Amino acid sequence: MKKRSAGILAWRRRGGAVELFLVHPGGPFWKNKDDGAWSIPKGEIDPDEEPLKAAQREFAEETGQTIDGTFTPLDPVKIASGKTIEAWAIEHDLDASSITSNTFEIEWPPRSGKRQAFPEVDRAAWFDGPTALRKITPGQVPLLVQLLERLGVPTPPVPPPRSRTRSGTAARRTAGPTRRR
Repeated sequence: MKKRSAGILAWRRRGGAVELFLVHPGGPFWKNKDDGAWSIPKGEIDPDEEPLKAAQREFAEETGQTIDGTFTPLDPVKIASGKTIEAWAIEHDLDASSITSNTFEIEWPPRSGKRQAFPEVDRAAWFDGPTALRKITPGQVPLLVQLLERLGVPTPPVPPPRSRTRSGTAARRTAGPTRRR
């Protein structure tokens, strides 16, 4: 069965500008990552769970705050892993500095035999459109673009996904023989 996630993209107007609410994943893997690492609050949909209810549950688990009101469905997006993200937008103001997240446990450091707990989300923030498009994971960019377009906000060019660069040696090794003239 294909995995599905549900999430909520909260937005607000400040000083005539639209701001988008994003969360940063917790844990050691994401600790030093910023651009391209943020997300909307989201998580997997349980079997037989209504997707919007899953999105609200995940929002509460990741931020410690409930969210209710008029939700606008966004077109689902399929990310590189094959997972589909269903999302809803809502105009809602909240204090990003007061979030409290649930936690998860992993063996850390790897192969140490020690288990440590980390917050699922370590921080949240409001971003203007161009900054949010740079901060969010590449697979979720279409969700932000949809909302900004629906709100009539000029959408800046979407930054291209970062490609993994190979070292010069690896690039030469795989590029084939060089002809000398």
